[in-house]
Formats: sequence, structure tokens, C-alpha cells
Amino acid sequence: MQIGIHLPHIGRKAGPDAFRRAAIQAEELGFADVWVSEHIIIPKDANYPPSPNFWDPVLTLTWAAACTKRVQLGTSVLVLPMRHPLPLAKELATLQNLSQGRLILGAGVGWMEAEFDALGVPFRERGRRMDEGIAMMKAVWNDDPVTFPTRWIPAKIETMRMQPKPCAPIPIWIGGSSDAAISRALRLDGWHGSRVTPEQAPAVVQRLRAQRPGADFTVSVRAPYERDMGAVRSRLEAYKAAGVQHVLIAPEERELGEYLAAVERVARCVGGL
Repeated sequence: MQIGIHLPHIGRKAGPDAFRRAAIQAEELGFADVWVSEHIIIPKDANYPPSPNFWDPVLTLTWAAACTKRVQLGTSVLVLPMRHPLPLAKELATLQNLSQGRLILGAGVGWMEAEFDALGVPFRERGRRMDEGIAMMKAVWNDDPVTFPTRWIPAKIETMRMQPKPCAPIPIWIGGSSDAAISRALRLDGWHGSRVTPEQAPAVVQRLRAQRPGADFTVSVRAPYERDMGAVRSRLEAYKAAGVQHVLIAPEERELGEYLAAVERVARCVGGL
């Protein structure tokens, strides 16, 4: 089982030096990948997320890529319907090439209606816009020239070109536990779930593997961080026994020094998994 770590790109600990130190540390400690999340704009009195200081995920991963050589780079998750697919496809293809093929696109439909309103994106159409947006990005990544008819996203793409193409296919892992999210994930490259307990994991894995048994589909879980490393180890062992292939751990310490120490504890805890 592979283990990823979330970068400190949210709240007061976030910043360029924090990203550099955390990405290098993750690579040196042998983690498989480093991850970021996304909120573009949030209401002042929102209960969650706890901080509005969310650095841009694509730019943060570009910075991390420049500081590392091996560790993969993932989004947990990018809220695709909030963005127009064409500039996003360009950004992701560029990052894939700058990192020499290390990007994993974790994607979800989002949940904060006020954020969609601020961006002028219809919240009730987010699932349909996500499906069309993924298809549009895959088209411009693969076809040259490209023609792509649209229904939900304002765009007119007729015999056009976009370069650079990604140097390697960008795997797309879908977050979310709804039936729509599961169905979407099964059409793509992986499922990146959250709030899945070890007790729930076997049934979820069985459901996914019934339709996608091959190694070309990844089952990934974002697991909560706990200070009790024994509890973390037990949780990870249960996920592994259930057939989960990848787990992302996100330390939530507010200060950078405490975050880096937590990552070291996690690295010692997961040895041998």
C-alpha cells in the first residue's frame, strides 16, 4: 500500500518555504506522493474550512515539483465544475510536463454553493459540467486538432489546437461517495474517498472491484490524522486488508514545526506497509 502526505498549504503555516521543506521531507522519508486541496473563495463566517488562506493547488504543486525529483503530486480534490476546462487543461498539462509525468488529478464536484455563486457557476449543474469538463480536457490533451461540441460549458471548439500535450496520461481519481461519484470514478482511473472508516472499506472496495478489478484502477482513501500512532497504524492495516491501495494522511497542526514533526511520526508509523 502506498502512503501520501498532505502539504501544509492551508492556514497560517502555508507559504513557499513551508511547501519546499514539506515536499523535500516527504520525498526523503519515502512517501509516494504529496497532496493539496482547493477552495477559491469562501464566506466570511463559514464553519468550514477553518481558514480562508488556501493557496492555489496547481501553483503549489508546481512549486513542489520544482523542489523534488521523485514524489508524485496530487489534488485532493480539485473542484472541476468551478473552473473552465480549457485553461485548467493547459495548466495541468504544463504541470505534468514540468514534473515529468508525476501528476495525479483528484477531482470532485464540490459542495459549497456560495463559492459557486461567487464564481458565477450554476451549482445545480455541477455534476453535468464536471462530466463534460473532464471529456473536454481529455479531448484537448489527446486530439490535435480538436473539435468538441458542448452543452453545459460555454465554449466553441472547432478544429483548434492546444499544446503542449501531457508527456504522460494524467490519471483522474474521483472523490465522493454518492452513487454518481462512484459511477464517475468507475469510468476513469481511480476513486479517492474520504470519511471512509475501516469498517466501511471492505464493502466499498468490493463494489469498485466488481466492475474494475484490474491494476489500471486505484482505490484510494483520505484518512484522518490522529496523534495516536498506534491508532493510525491499526487504521492503515485495516485499509490494506480491505484492498485499499493508497492512503492520504493530512496532518492538521497549525505551526510548520509541529506539522513537520507529525510527518516524521507518520513515516515511522507506516514502515513496512
